[in-house]
Amino acid sequence: MVIISEEIRLNAPIEVCYDAARDIGLHPQTVRPRTKERTLPGGRRDGLMEKGEKVVFEAVHFGVRQRLESVAEEMERPDFFVDRMSRGAFRHMSHRHEFETSGQETIVRDILQFASPLGPFGRLFDTLVLKRYMRSFIRYRQRQLKRAVEQMYTLEGQ
Repeated sequence: MVIISEEIRLNAPIEVCYDAARDIGLHPQTVRPRTKERTLPGGRRDGLMEKGEKVVFEAVHFGVRQRLESVAEEMERPDFFVDRMSRGAFRHMSHRHEFETSGQETIVRDILQFASPLGPFGRLFDTLVLKRYMRSFIRYRQRQLKRAVEQMYTLEGQ
């Protein structure tokens, strides 16, 4: 299993960052456009994801259209939430979103754990290709989330 941990600092209160990270409508706007990510019927399609809710995403990765169903299994506002893949291309995937106040900023930490199917071939693919791809995916999303949150927070007059 591969574990990726990335963090970024946002100039906004922890509650604002927490809610933005679980905003289903905002999510597709914070990933790379080439993935063409969108939500599908069968789960929550907009608003704030709540504990126990499912979200169905469709996106293009490595030139292949994929569907991923994820369930919010743990939530403790505003400190963290965890969503786990319930159906999709991975053998296992969980995404822990952590939030920590640091002065006037909020540290947003994403911890992604995943494993591909196909035994030794999948482990090799995870190590040689997918780890770098997923780290880049998370970093990009964090930067876009930071931009959206800080712009929204500034417009609201702090």
